Amino acid sequence: MFNVDVCIIGAGPAGMAAAIDCAKAGASVALLDEQARPGGQIYRAIKTDGHPLGDVFGPDYLRGASLVKTLGSAKIQHITEATIWRVDPDKTVYWSRRGKAEQLKAQRIILATGALERSFPFPGWTLPGVMTAGASQILLKTAGIAPKQAVMVGTGPLLYLLAVQLINAGAKPAAIVDTQSPKQYLQASRFAINALKGHKYLTKGLKLLGQIRKAGVTHYTQATDICAHGNGDGQGRSADKVEQLSFRSGGKTVMLPAATVLSHIGVIPNVQLSRAMGLKHDWDRIQRCWRPQLDAHNNTSLDGVAIAGDSGGIGGALVAEYQGQLVAAEALYALGYLDEAHWQQQTQALTQSIKQEIAIRPFLDTLYAPPQQALTPTDNTIVCRCEEVTAGEIRQHARDKCNGINQIKTYTRCGMGPCQGRYCGPTVAEIIADETRTDIAKVGYYRIRHPIKPIKLGELANLTPVSESFIQRYRAKQGGSSPATTTQAETQATIHTTNQNKESKHDSHQQAVHQPANE
Repeated sequence: MFNVDVCIIGAGPAGMAAAIDCAKAGASVALLDEQARPGGQIYRAIKTDGHPLGDVFGPDYLRGASLVKTLGSAKIQHITEATIWRVDPDKTVYWSRRGKAEQLKAQRIILATGALERSFPFPGWTLPGVMTAGASQILLKTAGIAPKQAVMVGTGPLLYLLAVQLINAGAKPAAIVDTQSPKQYLQASRFAINALKGHKYLTKGLKLLGQIRKAGVTHYTQATDICAHGNGDGQGRSADKVEQLSFRSGGKTVMLPAATVLSHIGVIPNVQLSRAMGLKHDWDRIQRCWRPQLDAHNNTSLDGVAIAGDSGGIGGALVAEYQGQLVAAEALYALGYLDEAHWQQQTQALTQSIKQEIAIRPFLDTLYAPPQQALTPTDNTIVCRCEEVTAGEIRQHARDKCNGINQIKTYTRCGMGPCQGRYCGPTVAEIIADETRTDIAKVGYYRIRHPIKPIKLGELANLTPVSESFIQRYRAKQGGSSPATTTQAETQATIHTTNQNKESKHDSHQQAVHQPANE
């Protein structure tokens, strides 16, 4: 255990910017991140001198090099490969690193955990060869691997950006299957003034689309009924790889050969840690996701805890950087490293810059809204990959009056796998809301508990020195012999049963409160 002024979780643009400013002011800073190098997803694998494939990724990506360089010269305790699994209200932070658990206590905590790609469940999306666009981008940034003749499906700026990056890398996609529909342009038009304020982003988007057309990539629009097909023979032999992608477009069924399918329908805030901490969250009806409640300076409902970057709402890399600086100013002012005049000057300038940068978000979020197939997939579509739970199973439980998302989690184990609901949670909530005609904000979200990431018992045990262990009391009483103890399996069974009972009771109450009127 050690103490710091500021603990920052996440080393993307928001976390790096916050750490740099706090360290420059003289505060003691600990920066924790799961990756071996700083940068987050947007600046993944970048170094102080750029990246060998910098021309492939473009100038926006190379902007991260200066942040990484400045971070490296700052007086910061940068703890890499740290899996954070618990943060307590008293600002004690727990993490595991290389098989050992550690902890620190901070006066201020800044969460900068970024975003997650929204899952796009369609029949066949679990086949080998089907992956998210973000996963493909990670391979390109970290290993220089680009899929050949990939079929890209979904919608959104990242899909077009990756398509151009693949073109630049010499791996032109075979096709883009776009789910965007004309009605989305009409719906987005009400935010036209906002779009004009963010005209530089519109210019970038049009440039990307122009590069895609120039490269001769086939671009299908208004795609529905998307399905990936494997090489199974239909007589019992299961498929071990994807071979085709089918969909409806222009009133026709299209079947494309595909050795790789890259899907993407946007990103949503990563709220696992903020939910486990008990912070208040609101449902964002435009971005269709949960986001933490934040004040004008990105402070949360828990005193001394702030959030910067996409984990507080999707804004992009530049907004994340500005927000990192904003929450750093808040922390420094609270700790006495920044006087009131400079605090006001900095926060006012930063909030104005942030407001200008995010003005276009309502337009983009409406224009690239997730397709209905992703929100309410067909019954045979697997929703929870970890536990192989289908949309039909979720619907059946909803019809049986089991409307609580945590109660359905108990019955189906949906959300209990390795991802702990990160990827299935939003879809499960959408299915329940649609089936029961309930406001999705009332359906709620999984109850996230610590630890939010898997840890080993040995890692947990090493937090307590042997001399302070409770086992020493028993050994002393019994002359050094160890007492009979409950087995690990029995303990886990007891904990699991207790948690299930708690969730069932809670959801029974939620069901009574939020039962639809027509039922």
